[in-house]
Amino acid sequence: MRRQHFFLLLALVVLCSHDLYIKMESYFLEPNQQATLQLYNGTFEKSENTITRDRMLDASITAHGKKVAIDPAQWEDQDSTITKVTFQARKAGTYLAGVSTKARNIELTAKKFNDYLKHDGVLDILQQREKDNLLDQDAVESYEKHVKAIYQVGDVKTTDWNTALGYPIEFVPQANPYEKYSGESITVQLLLDGKPLPNQLVYADYIKNNDTHSHGDHSHEHKHDNKKHTHSHDSEHQHSHKSNSGEAHTHTNGQQLRSNDQGLVTVNLPEEGVYYLRTIYMVNVADHNELTHRSKWATLTFEVSHKHGSDTHTHDHDGDEFPMWIFVLGSLVIIGILFFVFRKKN
Repeated sequence: MRRQHFFLLLALVVLCSHDLYIKMESYFLEPNQQATLQLYNGTFEKSENTITRDRMLDASITAHGKKVAIDPAQWEDQDSTITKVTFQARKAGTYLAGVSTKARNIELTAKKFNDYLKHDGVLDILQQREKDNLLDQDAVESYEKHVKAIYQVGDVKTTDWNTALGYPIEFVPQANPYEKYSGESITVQLLLDGKPLPNQLVYADYIKNNDTHSHGDHSHEHKHDNKKHTHSHDSEHQHSHKSNSGEAHTHTNGQQLRSNDQGLVTVNLPEEGVYYLRTIYMVNVADHNELTHRSKWATLTFEVSHKHGSDTHTHDHDGDEFPMWIFVLGSLVIIGILFFVFRKKN
């Protein structure tokens, strides 16, 4: 039985390309604060490989209507798994960071390719292979990744969040994520070569925040609860789909959405946290000496907080504090008693 269990777990290890995300410790920054952009090549919770500089077609930060390229020399590798760049936030505003990579090829056996399509949510291609009786066909896939993150510096909201960077595939929000709050929703458009991409599967998930931020000065210190999923990776195209509870995990957790005719999806924002969208657009390749498929990957990351203000943000103290009227009434009673005691003594 143990041997069977071992091979069952082993079967959950599939070959597939890693998602690429831009991550930050917090997406809420103060002006002139030093911060770090991290490239997670694996899952949103764990990076397994760095990104070589020669793979980057574009790495930039857009703010106040100006797109500034990130100098390749600024990037550095951390623990051979994370590629990062440290920068200063500068002026208040809503900023957009983007990274676009060159295409690479990967060869996969039929079984590994089918498993990858299933676990990474490329279900339309999987269904087409089933329909065409091609599940036993090996694959050679050309894949490329195009990722974005939106972060907020200070309290001033600017319009750079809706900038289309001209990537082969990209998400473009239809509202500023930092004017959205937990309990609301946000509509995001998916573009392919600059045009709306309809009928595309999109997955949205989030990492819930522990509420450790201060409301008084609008500074945010979020600690992310990373207990949702853990992953074990062996190479750039291999990872284990197994959660802490021992259940099989796929990249399709969270909200499964499909874009409408305008390429729009609506993402629910049920709680505070860091939200991330991902999609893999894949097509069959015909009449090619090597390739069987091409794919374009896109991700978008931003953070959502709760709405501030006395009218929308209340705390239930569960008896930790006395109401003010009880305190005032009690003080008057004590003063009255002391007055009569001293008057009697006199």
